[in-house]
Amino acid sequence: MGRVASGDGAPVGEAVRGATGRFKRWRLSPLLPVGVCLAGPVTHAADLRVGLVGYGLAGEYFHAPLVAAVAGLRLDAIVTSDAGRAARAAARFPEATVVADADALFARDLDVIVVATPNRTHAPLAQRAVDAGLAVVVDKPMAASADAARRLAASAEDRGVVLTVFHNRRWDGDFLTVRDLLDGARLGQVARFESRFERWRPAIKAGWREHPGLGDAGGVLWDLGPHLVDQALQLFGPVRAVYAEMDLRRPGAQVDDDSFMALTHVSGVRSHLWMSATAPQAGPRFRLLGDHGGFTKWGIDGQEAALRAGAVPGDGWGRDPEATWGRLGVDGGTEAVETCAGAYPDFYAGVVAAVRDGAPPPVAPGDAVAGLEIIEAARRSAGSGQEVALT
Repeated sequence: MGRVASGDGAPVGEAVRGATGRFKRWRLSPLLPVGVCLAGPVTHAADLRVGLVGYGLAGEYFHAPLVAAVAGLRLDAIVTSDAGRAARAAARFPEATVVADADALFARDLDVIVVATPNRTHAPLAQRAVDAGLAVVVDKPMAASADAARRLAASAEDRGVVLTVFHNRRWDGDFLTVRDLLDGARLGQVARFESRFERWRPAIKAGWREHPGLGDAGGVLWDLGPHLVDQALQLFGPVRAVYAEMDLRRPGAQVDDDSFMALTHVSGVRSHLWMSATAPQAGPRFRLLGDHGGFTKWGIDGQEAALRAGAVPGDGWGRDPEATWGRLGVDGGTEAVETCAGAYPDFYAGVVAAVRDGAPPPVAPGDAVAGLEIIEAARRSAGSGQEVALT
């Protein structure tokens, strides 16, 4: 059996094998808190029927496999107009119907809509689901502007519809480890938090992420920034000021590919966040400096790579190799800290609990709105070269 972490990283359950010893599926236990999963046999009778809009990177490698892995959910239909993607979807998820457009999807009898399309379409498609009275999961960013996100959140609240945003990085093993260290006061009073998503992708790849239109929400600030900001807010609370730099490093680039944000939290902690597609050498994923000690973690959570390689959640899922565990302490006296197991399935287990039982959504819409307000403040700061105060 393997440890299963709740949304805050606490050990709350065990991964149970089926009768054959082979992992079957994640099961939400009604006796455990929201976000806690156990593995067990599939029960289809009460499964929530899920329609997935989009089968690009997010749909194919994140949402579809996780929906299929979490009990209480059934992947009923997938929207893609691309013939190659449609063939892959049909081959991997034969129980799902592949349709060419959202109209065909909304004509079906569904319970949950997952929006995994280009950023500019997130809010309109999510609003359509809300208007139909369907629970909706929106890939990050929730919308291409904070104002659109606020309107969507208000509409869902008025209709009494479950709305949540796929900030899956809350369930990264390294982030859960940082939360554990902070909860245990292992660092003392933290003064600075450093967080990075840095990649080496010097060639421009055609696609909507490279479009310069503001409504497309392209560039690394919109792509990676929401994850970094959301994690900082979860750890250290509201932000009172934002300073940012946005650069276009690659020849021919039309959107930022190397950006930085400095957030000053109301608590006094400063978060320094880097995101880049032009980093030939990546810095540490996390570095925290406190008055009792520091913590540095290199390497990125392995769940994305596992999903992109075709793996499915099972026993041992989300484990970090010992060689990449972070180190805690002061120079000359540090110790390795085992990385908590990553737990992306917990997000969708939380969706089941929210829809079935009225539990809070795994990510509150208001959290996503707060993050987008910071992204927009960062753009203003980068344009002016000045720190921007948030009220």
